[in-house]
Amino acid sequence: MSIDSTWLRCPNCFHDLEPLTDRVLGCSLGHRFDVSKHQSVTLLPPRAPRTIGDDRQMLEARARLLDSGAYAPIADALVDGMGEGLRGSTSPSSRRAAHGSADATRVVDLGCGTGYYAGELERATPGASVLLTDRSPTAVRMAMRAAPGSTGVVLDLWRPLPVRDAVADVAVNVFAPRNPPEFARIVRPHGLLLVVVPTATHFTELRRLGAALDIPDGKADLVTEQFTGAGFTPLQTTRVEYELITDLGMRELLVDMGPAAHHRREGDAPDGELAVTVSVDVVAFTRV
Repeated sequence: MSIDSTWLRCPNCFHDLEPLTDRVLGCSLGHRFDVSKHQSVTLLPPRAPRTIGDDRQMLEARARLLDSGAYAPIADALVDGMGEGLRGSTSPSSRRAAHGSADATRVVDLGCGTGYYAGELERATPGASVLLTDRSPTAVRMAMRAAPGSTGVVLDLWRPLPVRDAVADVAVNVFAPRNPPEFARIVRPHGLLLVVVPTATHFTELRRLGAALDIPDGKADLVTEQFTGAGFTPLQTTRVEYELITDLGMRELLVDMGPAAHHRREGDAPDGELAVTVSVDVVAFTRV
């Protein structure tokens, strides 16, 4: 079994999950969960909504766009933020005491998508234990290929997470739903949280064409307020902003990989090159 059960708790009763066989996880109250043939596990609470997260078309568009290097500066900022945060954190021995593990850094991607960012973080932290989480089973499978050796879990970020208390050294949340109280519960004291949110100038040119959704101003401030209220202390906000020279094909990928894909009509975008602004804030927090 490739799943590291030391990350996990039962979504029904919140007791720790342990491997019972090569293909089954279970808790002390008798709840059982099958490990899929892809070596991931679905841990949804009773009566969970029947949503499935991002669909395959959206994920494939995202994978093609990310594989092109278009968002590499964002990945670089996450890697730099993780390095700075861990250097300023408690010692490895203190981290081990917090979750009883070996000295591997424990990183959870909350809303992993295709696994692009988790893969970059894993490569930057040899030996890290990586947990990939998403509502989409397709996303979890794709992400596990991007971050070999990771543990993949299908879950609902809006609900209590099937993840143990204070078990993550680093949590990342990139363009994904946010659940501040639960994120605070799973990040160890003095651990690190990195949240990536778009700014009001992100995709400005596409919005002028009616091909992207509006983004409210001050989103990073709202995120800071939400997570401060949940028990995090803000460390810094890093603006990542640059122009991406796009052709029609790349612009279609930029739209199709996100929620605006549901609103795009064929022929919306003109041919030819267009400079598109990519602008995000990487907000770093430490757990109080």
